[in-house]
Amino acid sequence: QAAAPLHPVAVQCQEAQVVVTVHRDLFGIGRLVKAADLTLGLAACLPVAQSSAEPTVTFVAGLHDCGSTLQMTPDSLIYKTSLFYKPTPSGNQVIVRTNTAVVPIECHYPRKSNVSSNAIQPTWAPFHYTLSVEEKLMFSLRLMNDDWSTERPFNGFQLGESLHLQADVSSGGHVPLRLFIDDCVATLSPDRNSSPRYALIDLSGCLVDGRSDDTASAFVSPRPRQETLQFVVDAFKFAGDNRNLIYITCHLKVSPAGQAPNPLNKACSFNKASSLWTPVEGTGDICSCCEIGNCPLYG
Repeated sequence: QAAAPLHPVAVQCQEAQVVVTVHRDLFGIGRLVKAADLTLGLAACLPVAQSSAEPTVTFVAGLHDCGSTLQMTPDSLIYKTSLFYKPTPSGNQVIVRTNTAVVPIECHYPRKSNVSSNAIQPTWAPFHYTLSVEEKLMFSLRLMNDDWSTERPFNGFQLGESLHLQADVSSGGHVPLRLFIDDCVATLSPDRNSSPRYALIDLSGCLVDGRSDDTASAFVSPRPRQETLQFVVDAFKFAGDNRNLIYITCHLKVSPAGQAPNPLNKACSFNKASSLWTPVEGTGDICSCCEIGNCPLYG
């Protein structure tokens, strides 16, 4: 419904944004409120620029902007925000003649419909179909030759050589994804929880093996593509054990490619020259938790 004195707030829930139109006669008493006294969301977003002579005020905001919250039900995605009216005294007056107001706003979207704001190529499967197979992404972890061009034809190493490991994900028709490695552990049996065990990557993406004095282990930067992450580890064996077979088990995950790396989604190497942790992408502060070991974990 259009914003009018009987219906002073109108909301349009679009594919990627919400449009809120507020009639300046907010209380239906013939007294127009000032546009400057209206904000949207906890982030206090301002309305779009418009003339003070117009009878309505318009806000345009992305579904995730202005401090909105997301609630998921079995059938719906519900984006919630609020329209705030906080009257300010005009001129030198110290009084106001209207009450504050908070108008709750919700946009409901069916979870099985195409609500992505990312472009979908016409030849792709419908977005609701790719959502249904989102848990079936194809991950791989391979030993590569030294120039990363092909998979290494044999997996025998001598101490002093380097292992070139490449993690990939096949994203198919999904929206663009970026691959991360939460952790990698080396063991003498297929059971990643067996003993002895040695952590190569830990703390949600810190290549902790590179912190050791006798290694140059590190992630390769830049990535060849967002769906691939490469890292080099110096060959090793477990002390006091003559077996020559080692298992490396890694936990891989993805995040939207448009989402900035953060302490939970990162790929950090230790730079011995600067004695600092550096990320493959993102700002250096996302790696600061690698040094003190308090990074958030994926669970």
